[in-house]
Amino acid sequence: MIGSTMKSPQLGLKQNWSQFSLLVLVNAFVGAMIGLERSILPQIAENEFHLAAKSAILSFIVVFGLSKAFTNYFAGHFSDQYGRKAILITGWIFAIPVPFFLMWAKSWEWILFANALLGISQGLTWSTTVIMKIDLVGPARRGLAMGINEFAGYFAVATSALLTGFIASRYGLRPEPFYLGVLYVFFGLIMSLFLIRETSGFVNFEVKSLKTTESITNQNPRDVFFDTTFRNKNLSSVTQAGFVNNLNDGMAWGIFPILYASLGLNLTQISWLAGIYPATWGLAQLATGHLSDIWGRKWLTASGMWVQALGIAITGYYTSFFAFCIGGVLLGLGTAMVYPTLLATIGDVVHPKQRASAIGVYRFWRDAGYAVGAIIAGLTADYFGVRNAIWLVATITLFSGLVVAIRQSETFKFSKESWPK
Repeated sequence: MIGSTMKSPQLGLKQNWSQFSLLVLVNAFVGAMIGLERSILPQIAENEFHLAAKSAILSFIVVFGLSKAFTNYFAGHFSDQYGRKAILITGWIFAIPVPFFLMWAKSWEWILFANALLGISQGLTWSTTVIMKIDLVGPARRGLAMGINEFAGYFAVATSALLTGFIASRYGLRPEPFYLGVLYVFFGLIMSLFLIRETSGFVNFEVKSLKTTESITNQNPRDVFFDTTFRNKNLSSVTQAGFVNNLNDGMAWGIFPILYASLGLNLTQISWLAGIYPATWGLAQLATGHLSDIWGRKWLTASGMWVQALGIAITGYYTSFFAFCIGGVLLGLGTAMVYPTLLATIGDVVHPKQRASAIGVYRFWRDAGYAVGAIIAGLTADYFGVRNAIWLVATITLFSGLVVAIRQSETFKFSKESWPK
C-alpha cells in the first residue's frame, strides 16, 4: 500500500538494508536531475540565448537555489505533519515538467521557470530521503548512512553530467541531452509510489529508546529555527559551513564551465571536468561519512572546508586541463569530508522529534548558498574578472573552516553517550 508504515521498527542499517537501499537508488535519480544541467546549461545560455553578462548566465542557479532553499525549510515541517512518503512523491510530481521545459524553452525565462520547479522538487525529494535514512539507521551509523546517501546523489550528478555532455557533443545542446531527464522522473516517481514505505514510525520508536535528554528538545518551530541558524554554537557552525559549501558549489556550477570554455577547452573536456568534481565528492563520502562516526565531526568539517579552498584556488590560478582536474578532485574531496558530517552533526544534537525541522532549517540556509554564490561570483566576474571571482570564493571558504575550528565543539560524544546502541 502506498501509505503503509513499516511494521515492528528496528533501528539499524543492517536491519533495514532493503528499504535503505531503495532510498539510495531513489536519491540517485534525484541527483541525476541536477546533473542534466551541470555541463551544458552555461553553453546554452551563451550560444542559444546570447547572454553575455555572467550574472545573467548564473541567474538559473539563483532561481534554483532560492526555490530549493525555501522548499527545504518547509519540507522538514511537512514531512513531520503529513509523513515522509507523501512529501517525496510530491517532489517527484514537481519534477515532471522540468526536462520538457529544458528541451523546448523558447526564451531564457522558460529555463528559469524550469529551475524553479527543479529547486522545489530537489528540496522535497532530497530532504525527505535524508530524513528517512536517518529515521531508519539510528545514531550509531548516522554518519555512514549520510555518506551512502550523498554518495548516491552526487555520483549520479557526475554520471548525468558526463552523459549529457557526451550526448551534446554528438547531437547538439538540445533536445537530446534532456531525454535522460524523462527517464529519471519516471523511475524516481514509480519507485516512490510503489516501493518506498513510510518511516515516521521509527521516530516514535527512537524517542521511546532515548536514554537522556541531553539533545536539543525545543518544541517551538521558532526556537528550532533560531537555534539552528545562530543561537546554538554547534548547529550554527554547521549551518554556516553548509551555506559556504553550497556558495562555492554555486560558483563552480556556473563559473568553472565559463572559465574552461574561455581557455579553449572543448565540450567533452568541460564535461569531464564537470563530472570529476561531483564524482570525487560522491565516491569519497562512502569513506568520510563512516570516518565521522570514528574520528568525530568537528575537525573533519573544518579541514574539509580548507581542502575545498585549496581546490578552488588551484582552479583559479592554473590554466591547464590537468591542473583543473587536480582542483576538481580536491574540491570534491573537501566537500565529501563536509557534506555527510554536517548532517550527522545535526542528528547528534537535535531531538528526534525536531530532527526533520532542524534539517529543514539547515538545508534552507545551505541551499540559499547556491543563490548567494551565483550572485557574488556573477557580479564579481562581470566587474573584476572570472579569476577574481574564484579567488574571492576560495577566501570565503577558508574563513568558514576557521569558524568551525573556533566555534564548534565535538558533537559525536552526544551520539555515543546519550543514545541507545
